[in-house]
Amino acid sequence: MSKKGFLTQQELESKVEDGLIETIVVAFTDHYGRLMGKRVDADYFLETVIKSGTHGCNYLLTTDMAMEPVPGYEYANWELGYGDFHLVPDLATLRIADWLDKTALIICDLHNEKSHALESIAPRSILKKQLDELGKDDMQCFAASELEYYLLENSYKQAFEQNYHNLTPAGYYLEDYHIMQGTRNEKYTSAVRRHLKNSGIQVETSKGEWGLGQHELNVKYSEVLPMADNHIVYKQCMKEVADAMGLSVTFMAKFVSDQAGSSSHIHMSLWKDGKNAFSGDTSFGPVKGSDLFRWFLGGWIKHVPDVMPFYAPTINSYKRFVDGSWAPTRLAWSYDNRTAGFRVVGSGQSLRIECRIPGADCNPYLAFAASLASGLDGIRNKIEPPECFVGDIYAAAHLPRVPYTLAEATAMFEHSKFAKEVFGKEVVEHYTHFFKTEQRAYDTYVTDWERKRYFEQI
Repeated sequence: MSKKGFLTQQELESKVEDGLIETIVVAFTDHYGRLMGKRVDADYFLETVIKSGTHGCNYLLTTDMAMEPVPGYEYANWELGYGDFHLVPDLATLRIADWLDKTALIICDLHNEKSHALESIAPRSILKKQLDELGKDDMQCFAASELEYYLLENSYKQAFEQNYHNLTPAGYYLEDYHIMQGTRNEKYTSAVRRHLKNSGIQVETSKGEWGLGQHELNVKYSEVLPMADNHIVYKQCMKEVADAMGLSVTFMAKFVSDQAGSSSHIHMSLWKDGKNAFSGDTSFGPVKGSDLFRWFLGGWIKHVPDVMPFYAPTINSYKRFVDGSWAPTRLAWSYDNRTAGFRVVGSGQSLRIECRIPGADCNPYLAFAASLASGLDGIRNKIEPPECFVGDIYAAAHLPRVPYTLAEATAMFEHSKFAKEVFGKEVVEHYTHFFKTEQRAYDTYVTDWERKRYFEQI
């Protein structure tokens, strides 16, 4: 018997035979974290795809947001003819897509058509490589990502037709923890909670956040790869349920200039032999932990500049990092202090590190991979964290700051010796081109801000 919401092959066969499942969404994520793939007839899936997989065009790992082929990639280009990669279903991810009619969903790994190895540049492959490194020490990584989002009364189509101007948030005052405002949106939120639960994702809580129409829905932590998969399914479910209700949700890191940004705080701990390897008796300021905790924290903090685009991948990401806005701006750690880039919480078996840097626009496979690679390097090289900071970190101007722009972050990533060592030169070159393409798209676009500022006055 599978876990609720998930399906074994035998259970799927039974549901297909009974007419309860007719369609399988066979999917993976592109660099932006968007689900890509195919809808497959359930009978054909059981006859062929579950055993042999299917194929997709490799340009999907080089496209921009508008699905335009982008020149300059070594991996795939016009000269190479944009061939196929192989979508290999991961049967551990087969689940009911409860928000869709008679549909199941499965997440795939991407394999090279010729070598049959994982495509090294695919986001899920990058995380799996770090899990292979972790497995050498017989450890597990447990993680959770706390996604925030804005709910709007406009449909996606209406928002598009209005050029995303004059949209109506599903709230008209700051509603952080307010039950009444949450009640007004409960038709949507309760539907999402129910669908996620029936799709194998255990929901813990939902609540209002610190923006007009801003909310957070938290799901239970798990091992890091299933957590990344759940993160992707959670976002897809929320968007499609909103779309069906004539609403919209956005996971932009900074939806409007004068409102709070939306984050994806990452909680992480390492476990060995069924116990939290961060737990220990050594004092680090107010925290008692192990040397593994100390070095993991040290490496995670140290390598933020090396991997920042994996936490903040868009132009918009960097507009979230504003002092006094609940988003972190400086590289420091503290105990249960929300002004810190790294907030340590819990004790004993619940001890964990919360990185508050990633925005809701991050690709979870890349953000988790960056976090794990940084922490493991800290353990390997016994990297000491800075002293525990006490007080308002926003006011601590002497502390190192997160990068100000995607261009700045990309330059550090491109030249990082650490990034090339842990991810591979091919990955760094590929994603450097990806992030530079995103930056160039913005640099050459005339914005509403420019017209408003310069049209008459210049």
